[in-house]
Amino acid sequence: MVVSDNGTELTSNAILTWADQSRVGRHYIAPRKPMQNAFIESFNRRLRDELLNETLFTSLAQARVALGC
Repeated sequence: MVVSDNGTELTSNAILTWADQSRVGRHYIAPRKPMQNAFIESFNRRLRDELLNETLFTSLAQARVALGC
């Protein structure tokens, strides 16, 4: 199951089609209630502050190395 807000990143037709074809459930948190998904909201904030706002990636491979993927 994918839990998200109603932002455009996870409500696009491509994501919705993939989720349906892959049998992945979707759950949307209430608007303006990030505390309903506190763990990932905290993770995203730290990732943005500590890495994404500080680094200009020139390739996907460079981003994967920086993230340790």
